[in-house]
Amino acid sequence: MRKRLRSFLSFAVIIAILIAALKIINWVPMAIQEGTIRKYDSIEDVRLKLKIRDLYVPSYFPQSLSWPPAEILAQSKPFTAIIMEFKRVKKGDVALIISQADTSGDFTPDMKIKAAHIRETIHYPLKGREAVLEVGICKNDEPYSKISWNEGKYKITVIMKSMPQELIRIAESMIPHPDET
Repeated sequence: MRKRLRSFLSFAVIIAILIAALKIINWVPMAIQEGTIRKYDSIEDVRLKLKIRDLYVPSYFPQSLSWPPAEILAQSKPFTAIIMEFKRVKKGDVALIISQADTSGDFTPDMKIKAAHIRETIHYPLKGREAVLEVGICKNDEPYSKISWNEGKYKITVIMKSMPQELIRIAESMIPHPDET
């Protein structure tokens, strides 16, 4: 009886050591690569874990899109970059992408919304910032709009399957009021 109990305890200890070792093995790469690009559950999670103070999020948000973001990818190394994707409520497809990256980094994310044809590119005054606005169509003949501008040390890009009016409202709502800076 004691022999069985001793064998069982030995087995339990070996399993506990094995589980602990696997947890450590899983934790080591995350600790070494902390700050590299990965998925996050919420905007607040990005702020806390990557210690990003200035995260630009729209205060105006159309009802046709679902909040919170369907997917958030972020990194703080080698430079700060964040991508937020929002889906349409009815269709469930990605219809809005907001990216923010250090202007010092070379950041061109692989976007799920791409223009098949750009009809016009103009310089657009966006609440005192010089922005670049592109208007065109996506592959499936849906409207395509993209606006980019520098906000402090970040380049902000907003891409949407819509006419530019809705996109501009979202972009303007992301610019802090002069009293907030």
